[in-house]
Amino acid sequence: MRRTTIALLAALEAAVAALIGLGVALVPLLVVWAVHFGLAVDVSSFFRAAADGWLLGHGVDVVVQLDELTAARIALPGAGDPFPITIALLGFALLTVVAGRRIGRRSAAGGHSITGSVAAVVVYAAVGGVLGLSASTGSAAVPFWQALLLPAFVMAIGVVLGAGLETLREAGAGDLAGGWVRARLGDLSPALVASVRQATRIGAGAAFGVLAVAGVVVAVLIAVDYATIAGLAQALGAGVDGGLLLLVAELAFLPNFVIWVASWLLGPGFAIGTGTTVAPGGTVLGQIPGIPLLGALPGDAPASGVLWLLVPVVLGFVGAWFVLRAGSPVDEHDPWWRPVAVGAGAAFVAAIVLGLLAWWSGGAIGPGRLAVVGPDAWAVALVTAATVGTGAIVGGVAARVQQRTGLAAAGTSRPDLGR
Repeated sequence: MRRTTIALLAALEAAVAALIGLGVALVPLLVVWAVHFGLAVDVSSFFRAAADGWLLGHGVDVVVQLDELTAARIALPGAGDPFPITIALLGFALLTVVAGRRIGRRSAAGGHSITGSVAAVVVYAAVGGVLGLSASTGSAAVPFWQALLLPAFVMAIGVVLGAGLETLREAGAGDLAGGWVRARLGDLSPALVASVRQATRIGAGAAFGVLAVAGVVVAVLIAVDYATIAGLAQALGAGVDGGLLLLVAELAFLPNFVIWVASWLLGPGFAIGTGTTVAPGGTVLGQIPGIPLLGALPGDAPASGVLWLLVPVVLGFVGAWFVLRAGSPVDEHDPWWRPVAVGAGAAFVAAIVLGLLAWWSGGAIGPGRLAVVGPDAWAVALVTAATVGTGAIVGGVAARVQQRTGLAAAGTSRPDLGR
């Protein structure tokens, strides 16, 4: 496929992805405008609010200035002063990463991964810049440089993942960038490349395995505490139009909540305001925001709650066992410390993944004590490294011992044909 065609297709797909994300934020706001306000107020404020939500979902800070009446109703210290909202509604970012992965994969398959990736990133930078200029008003303002760079950075994550996975999957693809990467990898030691690849597979698999378990726990919590969640939603008195807006906001916040529950499973837990904590070892809460989804917060866990730490250990062990057993056969020249090094590398990868997600999922959601919300990224990363690393090292050593034992047994049972 021609370079120009790939660039145009990637740019078009990126623009459609941005419009879909913006539409997800805009449609419920337009319903509120039509039903609650009867089309009697300026619709441009709802467009700006949708732009703020989309930018916030990509990590852009929104500085809010409340009017005196609203600040008095909130009754929090500093509510009358400008305060930042820095928590990213990761549902929007997830949509962008998925779209970017598809763009990167198709561009690499067409032979011009860099061209397609750059086109998509440029489109997202342009969209973010335009929305950043149009979304800033007296009541809400966004830093222009963040609006220009952060949505483009999220798209870049997706296209790099897509192009990289396509390059590794299709070794014979005609992509020039992929060929260059494979050539550079060919210059390195095969053992080193294999070890890095194994560590990445084990660590990433363990990290996303923890997130999958957290997702199941979130589903169970929502099912068990559905009455509480419904009661909180009814107490808000939002109506059908406001309920739709609240549902979209909670769906956008759901990935954050899954990451928070993952940090709870790992032990460090998370905070919903200064001086609060939600962790297996104990829960200390004050006044929390009236978000119905927070009705599913994990409560105090029994002493056996520490058993949740076995989840990353088991995931690391199982991942190392299967990945190393499926790797190259063991010979006498294979160093004994190789499975230990792979396990340590897996611990590093898992810590980076979950630590960065924990950092990205938190932030400020309001003035005063609500400026500290979410998990402690460093604590999540350290616990992840310790647990996944322990399981991966033990699993890797066990797999290597089993392989060596199998080779020794095969050697002793082989008949001596010289007799």
